[in-house]
Amino acid sequence: MSKINIFEHNLDAVQANYTPLSPNIFLKRSAAVYPDRISLIHGTKRFTWQETYARCRRLASALAKRGVGHGDTVAIMGSNTPEMYETTFAVPMLGAVVNTLNVRLDAEAVAFCLNHGEARCLITDTEFAGTVKAALSQLGRDDVMVIDIVDGEADHDHETVGETDYESLLAEGDPGFQWSLPEDEWQAISLNYTSGTTGDPKGVVYHHRGAYLNALSNAVGWNMGHHPIYLWTLPMFHCNGWCFPWTVAALAGTNICLRRVAAPDIYDAIADHKVTHLCGAPIVMNFIINATDEERREIDHQVKFMTAAAPPPAATLARMQEQGFDVTHVYGLTETYGPAVMCAWHPEWDDEDIEEQARLKSRQGVPYHVLNDLAVMDPETMQPVPADGETMGEVMFQGNVVMKGYLKNPQTTEKELSGGWFHSGDLGVMQPDGYIQLKDRSKDVIISGGENISSIEVEGVLYKHPAVLAAAVVAKPDDKWGETPCAFIELKDGVEAPTKGDIIQFCRDNLASYKCPRYVVFGDLPKTSTGKIQKFKLREAAVEAG
Repeated sequence: MSKINIFEHNLDAVQANYTPLSPNIFLKRSAAVYPDRISLIHGTKRFTWQETYARCRRLASALAKRGVGHGDTVAIMGSNTPEMYETTFAVPMLGAVVNTLNVRLDAEAVAFCLNHGEARCLITDTEFAGTVKAALSQLGRDDVMVIDIVDGEADHDHETVGETDYESLLAEGDPGFQWSLPEDEWQAISLNYTSGTTGDPKGVVYHHRGAYLNALSNAVGWNMGHHPIYLWTLPMFHCNGWCFPWTVAALAGTNICLRRVAAPDIYDAIADHKVTHLCGAPIVMNFIINATDEERREIDHQVKFMTAAAPPPAATLARMQEQGFDVTHVYGLTETYGPAVMCAWHPEWDDEDIEEQARLKSRQGVPYHVLNDLAVMDPETMQPVPADGETMGEVMFQGNVVMKGYLKNPQTTEKELSGGWFHSGDLGVMQPDGYIQLKDRSKDVIISGGENISSIEVEGVLYKHPAVLAAAVVAKPDDKWGETPCAFIELKDGVEAPTKGDIIQFCRDNLASYKCPRYVVFGDLPKTSTGKIQKFKLREAAVEAG
């Protein structure tokens, strides 16, 4: 006779003692506890947490009146503005899923995302009207409700493509709208597309539980304290802004919105609003340290900067520290809600020289508080590699901040989550002290200015050029962008040879501009005996390419 577990008997989860985790709880709390505290600043606009909560409920109410509900997708093509922030909360209030689109995508890619995600509604900033109009014409359906964001703080012409504008839509809504938490915290909250290696975006699905937990982990791991003043230099479309919209709401902080990320705007925002935290790719650090004397402002307080992608070099770290910035290096993927690994800093490392600090900070680090486990493993045996800092393996994740899976892609989902781990495709080593360090990317993704670029997609375009026999694209280290695409091209015999400029222009005619190679090298490509291009040799050559 089996023993009855007394702790499972008559101790059930009921409404009084169990609530599904959702980051929308943070917004509700801050509006109640700090109603008059400033939530968002955008140019001359100011909103309190009470007002932001009311605007989110208005938006949810208005969308509900127009038929948006549980399981529907609401896409948004927006800059870092209050509208983008509000949508992050309002859409999940309906049990719907928010899909933040990369504003750098071309029309074909936007159309793919809208169709694949089955968007019911598209909220779009007028800045992107041209791309959106072209994308809508490619959809093959006319049932997408389009709403325009007409931002009075913007300096572009406002060409509208929607049936109404955002503020008019809000006027239709009820500020007292009674929204509800998800019945199950595993319910989808957002959809984020990643280009992967095929060039066709994969739809990464997040759940409420993961969004809630990673938002709190941002706060705890980065020691953000009470009421941080957060500057939006990181695009909110990146992994839902690395979950920081929810983090700032949890801490009743203040969001400082930026449409344009440039040195004078960054310095003005930090000086005028006493910004305490900001995130961004290495290019944002370059804006800061390379600013002219006219662009700089006096900063009399320490500012914390979180960066991902390429590790910060020693010279950059030194210049950032001189100017009052404390840099934290993180690592993650779209599939892990953004950063899920942090180079957790030890106080005794402060006594090291800048070169040693740079070496330590170049490591990706240790798991976030809410990540169950992080390992570097042999993908064939699924056994951890020795923690010797030398043996290469694949970086793998396990825990609550790993995606639900890829939308409508069960085979890839099963493959990437096989063996009880998420297979990142990134190659790295485990250091003796338990810190991981990346060494290569098996997926050949180039990270330029924080954007993922599929080398296969760029190669596909190059192969369309009539003079190209073979092409390979690899990452070239770049001081400004972190990495930039470098194309190696083998030309056909008997055809007019194009110039480097011809190849670059051809790419610009067929790709989003940020994906285009900045460097082109002509010549025979190194190959194995079976004809496979040896990209490791090209990566070495790319360093010297000019």
